[in-house]
Amino acid sequence: MKCLDQQCELRVQLLQDLQDFFRKKAEIEMDYSRNLEKLAERFLAKTRSTKDQQFKKDQNVLSPVNCWNLLLNQVKRESRDHTTLSDIYLNNIIPRFVQVSEDSGRLFKKSKEVGQQLQDDLMKVLNELYSVMKTYHMYNADSISAQSKLKEAEKQEEKQIGKSVKQEDRQTPRSPDSTANVRIEEKHVRRSSVKKIEKMKEKRQAKYTENKLKAIKARNEYLLALEATNASVFKYYIHDLSDLIDQCCDLGYHASLNRALRTFLSAELNLEQSKHEGLDAIENAVENLDATSDKQRLMEMYNNVFCPPMKFEFQPHMGDMASQLCAQQPVQSELVQRCQQLQSRLSTLKIENEEVKKTMEATLQTIQDIVTVEDFDVSDCFQYSNSMESVKSTVSETFMSKPSIAKRRANQQETEQFYFTVREHYGF
Repeated sequence: MKCLDQQCELRVQLLQDLQDFFRKKAEIEMDYSRNLEKLAERFLAKTRSTKDQQFKKDQNVLSPVNCWNLLLNQVKRESRDHTTLSDIYLNNIIPRFVQVSEDSGRLFKKSKEVGQQLQDDLMKVLNELYSVMKTYHMYNADSISAQSKLKEAEKQEEKQIGKSVKQEDRQTPRSPDSTANVRIEEKHVRRSSVKKIEKMKEKRQAKYTENKLKAIKARNEYLLALEATNASVFKYYIHDLSDLIDQCCDLGYHASLNRALRTFLSAELNLEQSKHEGLDAIENAVENLDATSDKQRLMEMYNNVFCPPMKFEFQPHMGDMASQLCAQQPVQSELVQRCQQLQSRLSTLKIENEEVKKTMEATLQTIQDIVTVEDFDVSDCFQYSNSMESVKSTVSETFMSKPSIAKRRANQQETEQFYFTVREHYGF
């Protein structure tokens, strides 16, 4: 019972620790929710006050702006979810642990009463066994004592008979009359002694028989009580104690604890599912980041800016209405020579443009390779060993290491500078 009492105390302490843990975790979740709400409201207010309201129309939202809006919505969603999680901890899970604790204490008190009754019954059986054993030992001791006295009487009888025989052999004859009188007296004395011894032997034989019978009955009672007691002890330790723990002390404890912890799992898994749904929407928006569509959308939004102007019309001067080239002599030969010069120049520029085009394409591809490198996987940072210590992060050795960043940035800026220099020199 002391062991079960200690187990009950440990159980109550465990349930109290669980309550304190979830109460503290609820506070943390609520603080986190409030901070997320503040973060989202800060930038949503900034977004609401922007001058470019047309960017926020569904049909005109640019793909990066859509990612930004979804990111802010995800923060607000996480804020609501963590508020819900805190509420579940406080108003659902913790009351469950309180109820389990109360039930465990109440059931243990009842179990203690049942266990005490079982122990009392067992002690009663043991006391009965002890009493029967004492009776058996007493009767068996009496039987042994009676047997010893009987043997002593038998020895006295044998001794008396032997003594009588020897005395008869040692006697010498005197006068006939005196001899006869002496023999009669001696025989009378011997017969009297033998009868006394025989009578004592009979009494002791009867006493031994009586005690032997009592000892046998007492031993039988003792053996039967011993078998019953062993069965009771076996039943107590093998069945009663196990049933006391299973059907009294632990009645509903593990099932109730299972339900409380499954409530926690359900809340956490639904929180994760909600987060995944929001992240899936952001991932879809990230997959739809499209520079071409954004460019087209931007030009459509500012059509008056990006629309090509009207062609310049020939403005005649002082009534000169000729609006086409004149190839009359001597202008014709000059135009022909100029045409040949332009064709030659165009051929040279075409060759140069092909080389510049190849250089520009290679440089542009290099820039695109730099800015599209897949360095965003940080899954290694969330792998844990059996000792629950974080595995050494590889991020510091790759993308986020200062030497790596400096080198990448220098290469990118140098390539960009070369690209725009070529663009400025040769035009678009």
